[in-house]
Amino acid sequence: MKEMMKNTAIILLITVISGLILGLVYQITKDPIAAQEAKKKQEACQEVFPEADDFVPVEAEAADEADWTEAGYAQESIDEVMCAVDGSGNTLGYVITVTTKEGYGGDIRFSIGVRMDGTLNGMSILSISETAGLGMRAEEVLKPQFAGRQAETFTYTKNGATSDNQIDAISGATITTNAVTNGVNAGLYYFRTKLGGGAFHE
Repeated sequence: MKEMMKNTAIILLITVISGLILGLVYQITKDPIAAQEAKKKQEACQEVFPEADDFVPVEAEAADEADWTEAGYAQESIDEVMCAVDGSGNTLGYVITVTTKEGYGGDIRFSIGVRMDGTLNGMSILSISETAGLGMRAEEVLKPQFAGRQAETFTYTKNGATSDNQIDAISGATITTNAVTNGVNAGLYYFRTKLGGGAFHE
């Protein structure tokens, strides 16, 4: 009995000390981690809207679930919206962060910059875990194709794009191409229906 109580006391002491150490480590690292995340967010915003002087968080209206699903975006979610403004505070457009669950290797998360007329200003891929040499080529193959384009919705093709709303698919990575294209379309749909922008907004 004494041995059991002794062992229990030792385990309790180890648990308490471990908890204190973890708490201390968290306190030490939380501010640097938060600062690093804020820096990454700022860099992503600047990448998709380099001409903006500042980015203001927007308390964006949640998408209506039924409407969102009916529009075909059940696998996409809008994570964050920032308003891109110039030095005088004028709105240039929005930075919309989207997560799509349709990736081959899991979720793909990226930000798109959208001008007030609905033109895509750029894309910044934040996280992706697709197949090396295939889906991971989204950065080099897909990302440049969206910049400067304006369309209500984009489609992809394996035979060479012939219109402004078509994107050339990554060879051998149709699933990744589909996921990114749907994610961009979801962001544009949200822009039109919840942020009131775009040439196609009625």
